[in-house]
Amino acid sequence: MNLSQYVINDIKPINSKSLCKELQLLFNQLTYSHVPVEYDGIYVGCLSETDTYCFDSDKVIDEYKYALEGFFVRQKTNWLDVLDSFAENSSNIMPVLNDKNEYLGYYELNDIINLFGETPFFSEAGGVLIVEKGIHDYSFSEVCQIVESNDGKVLGCFISKMKNDVTQITLKIANVPLNDIMQSFRRYSYNIVSDHENDTFIENLKERSDYLNKYLNI
Repeated sequence: MNLSQYVINDIKPINSKSLCKELQLLFNQLTYSHVPVEYDGIYVGCLSETDTYCFDSDKVIDEYKYALEGFFVRQKTNWLDVLDSFAENSSNIMPVLNDKNEYLGYYELNDIINLFGETPFFSEAGGVLIVEKGIHDYSFSEVCQIVESNDGKVLGCFISKMKNDVTQITLKIANVPLNDIMQSFRRYSYNIVSDHENDTFIENLKERSDYLNKYLNI
């Protein structure tokens, strides 16, 4: 996916020789978490809004270069890695450099998130199934094989949680009844995390539980 159309260049990096009051004023006008900084025309990092308001407004930015955060992505970085960089740096602005380390502009977090919303995982009709298994016991090839052996089509899957040696996997499956797929996952020792109204396994358990309760109350 080509991200070049999402590069915004209406904000130029502020010069490190500028006064901190100029940077603080800039943050007052913007909704971004960071502002890029340059020295002699070269991008040197970003300063966060939180740090900036702690600076002496009459000092130059260069005196606080220890607070610079050097994150950026390349022009050819794929959108998932770009999204990962946003999360890793807790930023809503991401500087973009070319192979010559020249500043081209920046990505805005909302634009990249919207790209995720345009993927088949969200845009195509289908059912969502969440399964879990031991961290060393599952494989994506097995997960896909289980779905496809029941005539399902995987529109997307990702690891949504990892805790206590258990991995949780969220799947989007093209419009087919999920019941047979869920039963197959259970046969392969996967636990079904998501709730489904037409889960015959759960319905059978409820029926047996009701029957047992009636028996015990006789």
